[in-house]
Amino acid sequence: MTVLVGFVPTPEGEAAFAAGLAEARRRQEGLLVLNTPRGGAPVSADVAPPELVRSLTSRAEADGVALELRQTPHTGDLADELLRVAESVDASVIVIGLRRRSPVGKLLMGSSAQRILLDADRPVLAVKPHPTAG
Repeated sequence: MTVLVGFVPTPEGEAAFAAGLAEARRRQEGLLVLNTPRGGAPVSADVAPPELVRSLTSRAEADGVALELRQTPHTGDLADELLRVAESVDASVIVIGLRRRSPVGKLLMGSSAQRILLDADRPVLAVKPHPTAG
């Protein structure tokens, strides 16, 4: 089985990666990091730059965890893509980072994290960044 991490290069993504790495080490499983831009969109700030990819890879290697990073563009909603990948790789757990939003922001925009938490057919570990991060 595999630990699946939804990753963007933000403090929330860093928190998700760190928690996912710890879970993979604890469970003695591989780690799949999904860092995927929306298909057809210009190069996104959501895609991890090469130096960050090298850092994530080094951290996983240092912890003895096999890492796979997927950066293939997707179409549709990110929550749907994360759930689809979780099903296809039979992920043991999905790890996501949460960001703080105002009540109005939650009402108007909805939440990918909420959709993942409600629709996943496997455990979801939702983490927040350390208060001093970012």
